[in-house]
Amino acid sequence: MLKNLPFELRIGWRYTRAGRSTRRNGFISFISGVSMLGIALGVAALIIVLSVMNGFQKEVRDRMLSVVSHIEIYALGGAALPDPAQTLLQARAHPQVIGAAPFIAAQALLARGEDMKGVLVRGIDPALEPEVTDLATPGQQTVLQQLQPGGFGVVLGAELARSMGVHLGDVVTLVAPSGQVTPAGVVPRLKQMTVVGTFDSGHFEYDSTLALVHWQDAAKIFRLEGPTGVRLKLRDLHQAREVALDLSRRLTGDLLVRDWTRQNRSWFAAVQVEKRMMFIILTLIVAVAAFNLVSTLVMTVTDKRADIAILRTLGASPASIMGIFMVQGAMVGVIGTGAGLLLGLGVAFNIDVIVPTLERLLGATFLPQDIYLISRMPSDPQQADILPVGLISLLMAFVATLYPSWRASQINPAEALRYE
Repeated sequence: MLKNLPFELRIGWRYTRAGRSTRRNGFISFISGVSMLGIALGVAALIIVLSVMNGFQKEVRDRMLSVVSHIEIYALGGAALPDPAQTLLQARAHPQVIGAAPFIAAQALLARGEDMKGVLVRGIDPALEPEVTDLATPGQQTVLQQLQPGGFGVVLGAELARSMGVHLGDVVTLVAPSGQVTPAGVVPRLKQMTVVGTFDSGHFEYDSTLALVHWQDAAKIFRLEGPTGVRLKLRDLHQAREVALDLSRRLTGDLLVRDWTRQNRSWFAAVQVEKRMMFIILTLIVAVAAFNLVSTLVMTVTDKRADIAILRTLGASPASIMGIFMVQGAMVGVIGTGAGLLLGLGVAFNIDVIVPTLERLLGATFLPQDIYLISRMPSDPQQADILPVGLISLLMAFVATLYPSWRASQINPAEALRYE
């Protein structure tokens, strides 16, 4: 089959397969193998790191959106909405909105004995909450239904309940920030609340700070006339910014519309910057392997000076000689890039098995949940990352072949054969 190929391809492949340092029938010469290995490791490292960063971002985003809605509509100043029913009706009329529910958001202190923690209190409507949040799964929905108006029950995040040592049926004290004015001064408003359940969103920040109550109970505690906002769920969460802008024009009243990308803008921006920097830094690994390919080809050209001279005397043009060594370098780049893609994707798709195995062997935890928000190593290989990595690796390998190939084409046959 190789006989039908141009002689530049045949000779270039032969130089890739064998050299003086190995037997003639050897598969890959040692120095070409090192170049391939360097490119493969660089490509694999890039794919694995970018896949883990994509998975981390997706995992945190999904868990965040199980608690934080796609879009939230607020009344300015934290006051109650002037007309919650009309706001709900107008929001539901948008074609991208598939769920809407009123809520009250406020901050307070939660106390049990001498233990006191700051919490984010969210007043919800248990009947409508399943439309906008993943917290109301079939198992959790029963827990939310325990929130009855006038019952002053509370559903705590699992980490919050664990840190305070409370269990189902325990009584905790909710301390509202604005107190009551009495002749003796300002006295904080206190309300005894019964723990009727817990939830686990998988997001440590919310599991350790969020307390859910019925919105009517929250309105009484914080002295509000009604819900302070409306939460929305969209068909496509990636359209949240466009839908928020459209709703801000459609809704009547002095309202603030905020989508999920703005609520956590700094976090997502930091992840994107970190991803770009890691891409640039790890690309240097591929660049080092490309420099190694330059030295490989330079050594090959020096080793094959006699062969080059013979080919020139047989009529080969300088362009043909240059093509031979460009083929050799391209072969190393293609094989190294292909091996790196296979290795990187193999690890990226099986990282949920590899990392736990390493943790058991080393007796270490790579992702403490209280620091990294999640407890397992996620991975999400994306075509938008894999294609640029492969193309950049091939481009670097091709560029690395230019100087050694040009140097080979400039060899004078007479000078090369004089010392052979």
